Amino acid sequence: MQREAKLVQGNHAIAEGAIYAGARFYAGYPITPSSEIAEECARLMPKVGGVYMQMEDEIASIAAVVGASLAGAKSFTATSGPGFSLMQENLGMAVMGEVPCVVIEVQRSGPSTGLATKPAQSDIMQVRWGRHGDQSIIALSPSSVRECFTLTVQAFNFAEKYRVPVILAADEIVAHMRENFTHPVPGEIEVVDRKKPSVPVETYRPFEPEGDGIAPLAAYGSEYVFHVTSSMHGDDGYSNNDPANAEWKVAQLHQKIDRYRDEIVLTRSFDTEDMDVLLVAFGATTRAARAAAVEARKMGIKAGVLQLITVWPFPDQEIAAAGNKVKTVIVPEMNYSGQVAGEVRRVLGPGTDIRRVNKYNGQIITPRDIIKVLQEN
Repeated sequence: MQREAKLVQGNHAIAEGAIYAGARFYAGYPITPSSEIAEECARLMPKVGGVYMQMEDEIASIAAVVGASLAGAKSFTATSGPGFSLMQENLGMAVMGEVPCVVIEVQRSGPSTGLATKPAQSDIMQVRWGRHGDQSIIALSPSSVRECFTLTVQAFNFAEKYRVPVILAADEIVAHMRENFTHPVPGEIEVVDRKKPSVPVETYRPFEPEGDGIAPLAAYGSEYVFHVTSSMHGDDGYSNNDPANAEWKVAQLHQKIDRYRDEIVLTRSFDTEDMDVLLVAFGATTRAARAAAVEARKMGIKAGVLQLITVWPFPDQEIAAAGNKVKTVIVPEMNYSGQVAGEVRRVLGPGTDIRRVNKYNGQIITPRDIIKVLQEN
C-alpha cells in the first residue's frame, strides 16, 4: 500500500511525533515560534483520549507536565526562549525527581523578547546549564521536518527509558518550514514505555536502580504509594542530607546517562571519508553546511559535514574522530559567541584551525556565508 506524502510544517510534525510516541498530556502557554505545537495538540489530543491544557504561564506548564508524568502519562510542553527561562526551576525538579518528560524549545532571537519571530541557535548553553546544581541533560536538534517527527519520538524514548527530562532544541527555521513528509505507520518507529515496578508494594523504593542503572517508576494513583521531592533524597524518595547519600544521588543522575552514552549520542556524516575540511553543524544550519560542502567540492575543496543530532551530551568522541582527520574545522551557528564552536575547540585543542561562521541578526546562515569563511587564508 502506497502512503501519501503531505506538505507538513515542522511544528505540526513535532506534535504528531509526540502523539505517535504515546504522549497523552500537553500543558503549555502559547509563545512564538512554538505556538503551532500547542494549536495542533489542542486539536489532536482529545481525538486520542489525551488532555490538552493551556496554562496561565510557562512555570505552571512545566509543573503540570511533571505532575502528569508522575501520574503515569507521557507528557510534554513546548516553548521558546523567554518561556524556557521560566521553566528552569521546575525542570530542575524533574531532573532531581527523575521524572520522564519532554520539553520542546523552539529557539528564537534574543536576548529577552528580542526578535520574537526570527531564528537563532543561541540557547544551546542554557539547554545544558540553565538549571543550578550538578546535573546532566539530554538534548536533540532536528534539521528537517522528518527529523522534527522522528526526534520527538526519540526524545520520548530517551525520557521513558532513562527516567530523565529530554529537550528537543529546534529553531524557528525548522519549526516553520514545510516539507513533504510521509507519516510513519504504527510500529514503524520503535516506541519505548517506562519500566514499571514488579516488586511487592511494601518493598518498592522509587529511586533504587536495578541492574541496568534505572529505577522503575510507578504511577501516582496506583497501588504503589511513594514520595518524590526536589530535595536531596535517598532511594526511598524521602529527604536525606547524609553526605554519602548526596554523593550517590548526584553521581546517579550523571551515570545513568554516561552509561548509555553511545546509545544517546547521535550524529550523521556526509562525505567525510576523503575530506580536507570538516563542517560541524546542527539544526537548520546543517542544511546550509551540506549545500556549502557540495559547492566546495565543485571548487576542488574536499569538504565533509558532521551533523550533531544530539547536542547534549556533547558528541566529543565523534568530533574528535572526524576533526583529527583534517586541519580546518568550520562551525556555523546562529549566535554571537560560538557556543558549539567553543565545545569543538575544547575537544580538538589548539592544533586545529577552527573557524566560526556566526550570524545573530535574525537571518539565516547561507551556504555563501560558509564558503566565504572556507576560502579565507
